[in-house]
Amino acid sequence: MTDKRVALAAVAGAHGVKGEVRLKLFSDSAASLARHEEVYVGGAMRRLLFARDGGKTAIARFEGIGDRSSAEALRGSLVEVDRSALPPLEEGEYYHSDLVGLACVDREGQSVGTVVAVENFGAGDLLEVELPDGKRSLIPFRDGIADLDEGRVVLDPQFLA
Repeated sequence: MTDKRVALAAVAGAHGVKGEVRLKLFSDSAASLARHEEVYVGGAMRRLLFARDGGKTAIARFEGIGDRSSAEALRGSLVEVDRSALPPLEEGEYYHSDLVGLACVDREGQSVGTVVAVENFGAGDLLEVELPDGKRSLIPFRDGIADLDEGRVVLDPQFLA
């Protein structure tokens, strides 16, 4: 069985000439990425030599990437770890990747769609729900509007566009 992977960052481009890359972090800090010795970069396992904060982005270096052109070739690649390598969650906590694919039902248990993505534009998490007709709707992931319950999301259909 292959472990589900979780994206922690994406390579935004090269930084300098020695193979360092700029990262767009999906986690809270470069330190949370730096605790992983091995990561998948564009699907290939690589040793993470370091990751540090770099202003608006993070800066990292991977084993085997020693020059600017090699670093630039990674642009757009996801930096992922196995789900099992992440710290255990406390009650009420979740990883965004755990929500994607969950069924959405109304309060009566009738199917209303599936979570296809989780977004956060600064005001809290939003669930992108694909409706049965193929249209998509963003709804706030807040108590009373969308609740995680036994492996599915129970939501208030009034919030679906």
